[in-house]
Amino acid sequence: MSQVQMVFWDVQHGHATYIRTPNDRHIVIDLGTGDYSGRDEAFSPLTHLRTRYNVSRLDYVVITHPHRDHIDDILNFDMMSPKVLHRPKSIPNSKLMENVRQQDYAKFAKYCEINDRYVWPIEEGSLNDTNVPHHWGGVDIRFFQPPDKEATNINDHSIVTVIDFEGYKAVIPGDNEKASLEQLMQNPNFIEAVKDADVLLAPHHGRDSGYLAAFVRLVNPRISIVSDGRFCETSANQCYSAMSRGTTVHTGTYSEERKCLTTNSDGEIYVNFGRDQYNNRFLHIKKAEEARAQTSY
Repeated sequence: MSQVQMVFWDVQHGHATYIRTPNDRHIVIDLGTGDYSGRDEAFSPLTHLRTRYNVSRLDYVVITHPHRDHIDDILNFDMMSPKVLHRPKSIPNSKLMENVRQQDYAKFAKYCEINDRYVWPIEEGSLNDTNVPHHWGGVDIRFFQPPDKEATNINDHSIVTVIDFEGYKAVIPGDNEKASLEQLMQNPNFIEAVKDADVLLAPHHGRDSGYLAAFVRLVNPRISIVSDGRFCETSANQCYSAMSRGTTVHTGTYSEERKCLTTNSDGEIYVNFGRDQYNNRFLHIKKAEEARAQTSY
């Protein structure tokens, strides 16, 4: 069997995704914390990966943008000794530290320290170069960032990650809002990368500010996933559901057709795709039966 394994953690109003490649390399996108389904506000995905998934080191960390709900687990960052950190370099530490709340100071200061430390470029063709799919078990990993480096809205600096393997594709766009999504859609390479995907993580936690119909129509997902807290008046969940094709979602021995899943109501979401032991292509999506029910692959 050769597969990509993904976990979209329930981290309340935040985001954290874990990706395991077919050759057992480990990628994390964003560092949200907390858990509604387990009623555990202190839940740390990084600690969980180390203690329950036996992941001792991360190969690649992507912080889509440095907002609190995307860096909340950063005090555990060094515990995982990441080889590579990818983040928007267009946001200077001085700008980030402006008006930081006292209760958040330690986490933002830690982000700035790490931002200053991870400065060495990735050697072209090296094992950590995501432009070489062979080094990632055949997974094609592509990153995009809006071209406006002077945007005042930090959300609009968000890195978009596209994971592509054996004809299946997942798009994780951070908190990009309508303006930056429109900018990205001027890039032919971006259009080619995201179109006709299978899984879309809804931009900006499924809020209306990140909903751009033209973008969702381009992605044309089988299923949309919303990583967010309690339902709010600005939710665009129904729009994502209406524009997703639908696919089978499993829960233990039960399965149903779904177009949109939310970490708020569905808990952790597990997405596996690739080829099975008979070399047949497959996409398998499962939501947790109970709080963090699946602890290993």
